[in-house]
Amino acid sequence: MSTNRLKSTLARGAPAFGAWCALGSPFAAELCSVEAVDYVCVDLQHGLSHLDAVAPMLMAISRSAATPVVRVAANQAHQIGKALDAGAEGVIVPLVNSRSEAERAAEACRYAPDGTRSFGPARSRLFLNAAPAPAVNEQVLCIVMIETMAAVEVADEICSTPGVDAVYVGPSDLAMSLGLAPGFDEMSRAHGEAIEHVRLSCERNGVVPGIHAQGGEQARAYADAGFRIVTLATDSAILSRALRHDVERVRGGKL
Repeated sequence: MSTNRLKSTLARGAPAFGAWCALGSPFAAELCSVEAVDYVCVDLQHGLSHLDAVAPMLMAISRSAATPVVRVAANQAHQIGKALDAGAEGVIVPLVNSRSEAERAAEACRYAPDGTRSFGPARSRLFLNAAPAPAVNEQVLCIVMIETMAAVEVADEICSTPGVDAVYVGPSDLAMSLGLAPGFDEMSRAHGEAIEHVRLSCERNGVVPGIHAQGGEQARAYADAGFRIVTLATDSAILSRALRHDVERVRGGKL
């Protein structure tokens, strides 16, 4: 059985930096995965990928040392199981607002007796599933998202849920939950305090804190602050930013 490299990195206490695929392109996923990132996440919630595109994207990622991760569209067992069967070694589950919802996500990631995942390792049998179920359960990463103030208020309950390996903050939805505009440009004090509250809750409960950033500089700052799973940016944002930079250069700084 292969080893989940992302989980091994986190077990050593090192930060993990990753890329996020919104374009739905296997080639984009491949390009991201060969750039020395620790993981590449295929986004089924807001990205342009659908379930039928997951396997080709995970295949593209698997030629590299990056760990393949999928953000599922919802906290549903069949979606989580499908992503894992296709070869994801970790799942990110959006909009988890309570301990019971965190329990549901964790159980969907594991085979019995630890969970409720149905056995049918289509592509995953080539990787994590080439071992007895208890060993597979130990390797799969269950990452739940805190994205609302309702979830922030019960962060300790979510973070202490057995089977949850990491908690990932969604800054934009969290900002909207506070009545603020989504994005990173003008983070209010309340927004920053909510993010830090989640990080401290992770620390108290022995789970890994994660967060989405908008570039390398911010990602480094988050890592220095104690976050250990940090997404650098999405493929679509990287493309737009790079093209905008070149267009500004050829037009003399005028757009």
